[in-house]
Amino acid sequence: MTIVTGTDTAKTRRTLTVGGQSVDYYSIPAAEAAGLGEFSRLPAALKVVLENMLRFEDGGRTVSVDDIRAFSDWGKQGGDNPREIAYRPARVLMQDFTGVPAVVDLAAMRDGIKALGGDPQKINPLNPVDLVIDHSVMIDEFGNPRAFQKNVDLEYERNMERYVFLKWGQNAFQNFRVVPPGTGICHQVNLEYLAQTVWTDKDQTGAMVAYPDTLVGTDSHTTMVNGLAVLGWGVGGIEAEAAMLGQPVSMLIPEVVGFRLTGRMMEGTTATDLVLKVVQMLRKHGVVGKFVEFYGDGLDHLPLADRATIANMAPEYGATCGFFPIDAETLRYLRQTGRDEDRIALVEAYAKENGFWRGADYNPIYTSTLELDMAEIVPAISGPKRPQDYTPLNMSAKSFYKVVSDYRGVDASEAAKNMASEGDTLTAPNDVLKTAKVEGEAYAIRDGSVVIASITSCTNTSNPYVLIGAGLLARKARALGLTRKPWVKTSLAPGSQVVSEYLEAAGLQEDLDALGFNLVGYGCTTCIGNSGPLQPEISKAIGENDLVAVSVLSGNRNFEGRISPDVRANYLASPPLVVAYAIAGDMNIDLTSEPLGTSKDGKPVFLKDIWPSNREIAELVHEVVTREAFQKKYADVFKGDAKWQSVKTTDSETYDWPSTSTYIQNPPYFRGMGKEKGTIRDISGARVLALLGDMITTDHISPAGSFKATTPAGKYLTDRQVAQKDFNSYGSRRGNHEVMMRGTFANIRIKNEMLDGVEGGYTKGPDGAQTSIYDAAMAYQDAGTPLVIFGGVEYGAGSSRDWAAKGTNLLGVKAVIAESFERIHRSNLVGMGVIPFEFTGGENRKSLGLKGDEVISIHGLEGDLKPLSLVPCTIRYGDGSERTIQIKCRIDTEVEIEYVENGGVLHYVLRNLAKS
Repeated sequence: MTIVTGTDTAKTRRTLTVGGQSVDYYSIPAAEAAGLGEFSRLPAALKVVLENMLRFEDGGRTVSVDDIRAFSDWGKQGGDNPREIAYRPARVLMQDFTGVPAVVDLAAMRDGIKALGGDPQKINPLNPVDLVIDHSVMIDEFGNPRAFQKNVDLEYERNMERYVFLKWGQNAFQNFRVVPPGTGICHQVNLEYLAQTVWTDKDQTGAMVAYPDTLVGTDSHTTMVNGLAVLGWGVGGIEAEAAMLGQPVSMLIPEVVGFRLTGRMMEGTTATDLVLKVVQMLRKHGVVGKFVEFYGDGLDHLPLADRATIANMAPEYGATCGFFPIDAETLRYLRQTGRDEDRIALVEAYAKENGFWRGADYNPIYTSTLELDMAEIVPAISGPKRPQDYTPLNMSAKSFYKVVSDYRGVDASEAAKNMASEGDTLTAPNDVLKTAKVEGEAYAIRDGSVVIASITSCTNTSNPYVLIGAGLLARKARALGLTRKPWVKTSLAPGSQVVSEYLEAAGLQEDLDALGFNLVGYGCTTCIGNSGPLQPEISKAIGENDLVAVSVLSGNRNFEGRISPDVRANYLASPPLVVAYAIAGDMNIDLTSEPLGTSKDGKPVFLKDIWPSNREIAELVHEVVTREAFQKKYADVFKGDAKWQSVKTTDSETYDWPSTSTYIQNPPYFRGMGKEKGTIRDISGARVLALLGDMITTDHISPAGSFKATTPAGKYLTDRQVAQKDFNSYGSRRGNHEVMMRGTFANIRIKNEMLDGVEGGYTKGPDGAQTSIYDAAMAYQDAGTPLVIFGGVEYGAGSSRDWAAKGTNLLGVKAVIAESFERIHRSNLVGMGVIPFEFTGGENRKSLGLKGDEVISIHGLEGDLKPLSLVPCTIRYGDGSERTIQIKCRIDTEVEIEYVENGGVLHYVLRNLAKS
């Protein structure tokens, strides 16, 4: 890190002595005293960004005194001052699905800068980068003691090419560390070990400087660490690479929504129930592109693990981040998780000296506020396809009946139309719920059968209260003779090895094993779509009978087509409820009033009979979740097991791209690139590649899960003699652009409105016939025809995956026109040179009567294009008529103009480095 401070803010530098050691820091109170503005009532989340401005103020080249004063204006104007600023996070976090393509890009940039006559060593991370391998393990084996080792063996067998490449990157690049497979999920490892809350480093003079720990990550759930008062959020790999290479993150000073929590959680409720309600409330409020900060006396009763659960799901409620200020609970967690005592003392002293501490008098200014009494929280789930589809547990069965009715197109009674009303009783008619016998088995499954029940994801497995709760529920169920239904695929995939340590110490892993929740791996598994195959007979029964099968997972994402190709309805739930649904085996059962099963002595067993008390959970957490457990498991976090240590790689400055690899290929982004940038051109005569609806997620655009041999990606691998059993997943193949561009817009549930009733990655080609989106795009490219995509609201919601933008670019799409964009995907599109546009004046694809056979031209882009300009778009319809509308260009900042002129952010960085 290099800190270059201008003369105006040099006088804000102070010295803090803690535990006999002295560190310098940039003082916000001193900035006030120097007349730079009034900052005392800024939210803590915004003070972190302000400190960044003080530390990097350089006289105006990137950060000016006016940028600092803008924060004072923000406070005076009630949070409304959308000034563009240059923000520099302290570090970068990656996982392997998004990290592999980022390292591929860095390796390609080394080749690219060499071709431009530059020094390949200039392509090196300037800030610390940690990549945690957590997305690759799949659940092939489950429900038995050998599941973990079998899945690990298969993981290495499938992914050796990727792991060799990552080991090369660890050796070739400075400031780049890899956390090996089988350690945990990146966000949990970050929360439990990597994050420091207050970071320290030497400046250019050799003096030690303390400052807030900040980061960006190539995964949208990087926000989890905000529960520890570490400001971080997800970005695409391309934006993260730019940050690694010294480019500031260009952003507008955000609005900050205050979320006041009061009261405390009631008996029988969990942090999962709380966060699902928070997601619903914030989605309704509207927080896309905004910070959310949680405050209020309710935080006095909210453990940090619960805070991290809420912070984790910021992408689901649409915010840039959900931040919790530093307080006594922050210090308690740092101590419990094994952080150094000197660091903990520094965190407390720095927070209190620099105005980051949440005390009893904490009362910032917010753009807007919401309030929630935690005593009102009830057990709940969310589904079947969006995290904000909040459903109280006592309405879950009724709600699912409505899901099936809608899917079948059955108007099943007036009651079915109003599922939200309390007290309705419904008996599902036989013409709605379908049942199918499973071949060779002594049972049948039906619409609503739970075929996957997975304790998974950093969201909840980072929280010992819900994990211990799940174990205790399993113990009580086992004692009564209950177990999972035979059609349920069960799994336990913790976010870190510490979880196994305390479950074993409590004796609860044995109880979970008895119900089929054996350890299957340390990684994202089901939450990312690595749920593995269902039993073939079950998969066949679902497919042949078009059943609405169900998954229940303790994750954060339940988008269509994400969890399993066999599952249509996906529900988010707390780990104890995941176990309960595995026992019940059916979403049609009301867990609040109907029995889960029958005990060994023939009596009905209800959920209330086996639900552990809050006191039972808290006492066991206190007993088994220890500082020593964290210190033991993280002692050799970068070493890995014998398998990782045996991975061999080359030691070279540039990568020797294996021509036969189907996992790692040199991407085409920098081929033939000149030293000078180009200009932004008008788009003329473009055709429509896809006409898409609302809430098109990055899972729809670039799926992460498995794919079949009949898909373009499958045909590519088959042509290279890769057997279908070795296809792995789209996510694991993100180092190969040939696979990924074939998988763009290939989600099995995506619906292109150019086609009637067709699901999957299809469109109309130049001849008007139905074909795959990839084949159509290649045909248009051969003809030199540019392409556009139309979408609805919240286009690009969900994951931060940069391949949703990279694939769009490689298909030849020049513009995406939608009603609104999610923050990360808009940024990623710009970073890849694809221009996002928004409809104005209430227009949308439906009001314009678009069918997909139109010819689109967008003018006003050439010359002196300004950020957020309105430009004319001419639509020539299939019948020859024309209409011109105004659309907003969502290139939001001046530096983004330069990115697009260069063809993308990496091209911009590469040219600048080559010139220097």
